[in-house]
Amino acid sequence: MLTQPLSVSFDLGGGREVTIESGKLARQADGAVTVRQGNNVLLATVVANKEPRPGQDFFPLSVDYQEKFAAAGRIPGSFFKREARLSDYEILISRLIDRALRPLFPDDYFCDVQVLISLISSDEEILPDALACLAASAALAVSDIPIKEIISEVRVARIDGEFIVNPSRSQMENADMDFMIAATEKNLMMVEGESKECSEEDLVKALEIAHEAIRVQIKAQQQLRELKGITGKRDYPKAEDNTALREKVNAFAKQKVYDIAKGKLAKHDRGYKFSEVGDELMKHLEETATEEEPFTDDVKKKAAEYYHDIQYHVVRDMILDDRTRLDGRNLDEIRPLSMEIDVLPTPHGSSLFTRGETQSLSTVTLGTPQDELLIETAQTSTDVKFYLHYNFPPFSTGEVRMMRGPGRREVGHGNLAMRSLKQMMPNGDYAYTVRVVSDILESNGSSSMATVCAGSLALMDAGVPIPKHVSGIAMGLITREGKYAILSDILGDEDHLGDMDFKVTGTRDGICGVQMDIKVDGLSMDIMREALNQAKAGRLHILDHMYACVPEAREDVKPHAPRMVKLIIEKEFIGAVIGPGGKVIQELQKETGTTINIEEVGEYGEVSIFSSNKESVEKAAATIKGIVAVPEVGEVYEGKVKGIKEFGAFVEFLPKKEGLLHISEISWKRLETMEGVFKEGDTVKVKLIGIDQKTGKYKLSRKAMMPRPERTEQRENREPREQREQRAPREDRRFNERREPRNDGDSQAPKTEE
Repeated sequence: MLTQPLSVSFDLGGGREVTIESGKLARQADGAVTVRQGNNVLLATVVANKEPRPGQDFFPLSVDYQEKFAAAGRIPGSFFKREARLSDYEILISRLIDRALRPLFPDDYFCDVQVLISLISSDEEILPDALACLAASAALAVSDIPIKEIISEVRVARIDGEFIVNPSRSQMENADMDFMIAATEKNLMMVEGESKECSEEDLVKALEIAHEAIRVQIKAQQQLRELKGITGKRDYPKAEDNTALREKVNAFAKQKVYDIAKGKLAKHDRGYKFSEVGDELMKHLEETATEEEPFTDDVKKKAAEYYHDIQYHVVRDMILDDRTRLDGRNLDEIRPLSMEIDVLPTPHGSSLFTRGETQSLSTVTLGTPQDELLIETAQTSTDVKFYLHYNFPPFSTGEVRMMRGPGRREVGHGNLAMRSLKQMMPNGDYAYTVRVVSDILESNGSSSMATVCAGSLALMDAGVPIPKHVSGIAMGLITREGKYAILSDILGDEDHLGDMDFKVTGTRDGICGVQMDIKVDGLSMDIMREALNQAKAGRLHILDHMYACVPEAREDVKPHAPRMVKLIIEKEFIGAVIGPGGKVIQELQKETGTTINIEEVGEYGEVSIFSSNKESVEKAAATIKGIVAVPEVGEVYEGKVKGIKEFGAFVEFLPKKEGLLHISEISWKRLETMEGVFKEGDTVKVKLIGIDQKTGKYKLSRKAMMPRPERTEQRENREPREQREQRAPREDRRFNERREPRNDGDSQAPKTEE
């Protein structure tokens, strides 16, 4: 029996209505909703297994966001003409949702949960990513899956000085701040975004505005949940606590763990010591086992869980009570820094950045517009001129692992670094396509922030004209019953055991990027401000070292990097440069060994010429300038003889422009034949003396640039009359006499008799 769909609506502001509906689509899912704004419709479903898989000891949540191309009336451009694996764009949105939802589930909940969000109808002006997490949370809200709270997520952008919640696509073109914020009714859960050097207080203001909008969306979800009649949460199997075993583990291992934590050991040494104590614990439990309390596999697994709990609490308590960190640093102290540029001979730019036990080797490659990255969504296709790839090989953490394609973590870390560095990239007039690659060679926390620093150094080494360095720092937070400690430049273990991972990037003048994940309730705005100020101090400390390494970008690209020249030509000449079927530009690229790109921009054409050889670039540029040049009568040109006829020579005086140098215009001395005067390929200076108004043909002269001989000299140069008569029949004499040059020096082609 069909049930009547239920819906609630709320206002985003400015009359923008959003409607959440449930009960019409995907009714066999545990929870399903559609979220609609304008023509934009998202379908979100959630399904959870009733029981965890045998031996499951972690929470297996999977979140996938996908855009159906039919939503925008398009067919996918792939060979199979169907949606395939998620694009990086879709993965990034999936991560935004995942990071917001994950803390909502109980710590002891290990059942598989799958959340799927699909864009099934698209609106040109409405950005679907700002509504995707709302849809996912609403699907959970109308199910009996045991979540602790309801959340939502919004985009806050500053446009022309005004903060706007979920702005339109066209409005975003003028935004200087762009942040996605997720929160419960009381607490912030996730922040990610970018800005053009905003202040810490500007970021706090954006968070406060977002939280107000999120509360409205949470209220709407609660109303829909009540309409659906969802009052309780399903039961799920919970692991029993073995109090006696926990006490045994604590008695044997707690002090040992504390001593190791206080030992200021390196990452692998500390991990080895912890593993050694774990092995000793298992051996001790096995030796002290009895028939009533045997040492079974279940006991061993439970003991390992309790041992991990000891590490968690001991390290946290040490930081909170002793104000001491695992490596002995103060809470706000940055690890030792080392950095250098130009470490590799062949890449166009390179750097090696090391902070403690985290190291990034970054390279920059300069390419042509043909190397731009195509980012395709259901609604848009965009060519990107700056992109960054982040690689995290297994040896960076001393592991053996299969090498596959980049995972979601790599995509997310690379995107954060790219968005941060993008704020300092030159504007659209910069013709190069720029690719940055960060290979993490060693990792103990904050590898994405090392990527930002290394990428900034490599860009300056490559001669990319970024005006300022960008650095990044990862902050941590440990809390307990109202007590807290903010940590600068966190280690991997501090990230794993902490309550917050807060990454901040920026210049000396402001914040460029933020990524924050919070695992606990109760983060106040006062703590947020303190964390931001402590992050600023650490960021500035790192920037001082970066400027000491390389204070500014190279004035020019390296000798082996592609050279680039940009020419602006009149729109009407674009076709002439390209030629019929691309013949002219293809021949020019082949002759000069360059890559030439032409783009129509308004009323002009932008011609970008690329080559690693400077002479090739200059030659191609000169040729194009000649093609688009307008010949002027009276100008002198250096041309090349292209063909010889009995009446003169054809000379190319500008690229693709030829004129006739008539035999009578070669010299003041009378020439009876072209034999021996020129040969094809000769270079000759000529003057443009006329343009036929009907045919557009060019008339050239060489003698017009020569000093005019005196009359007596002309007579001496003439043949004796008797010789001329002997050489030519009488009927030709009158014709030949009319070919004599006139005395005014402005001789044109000879006139023939009617």
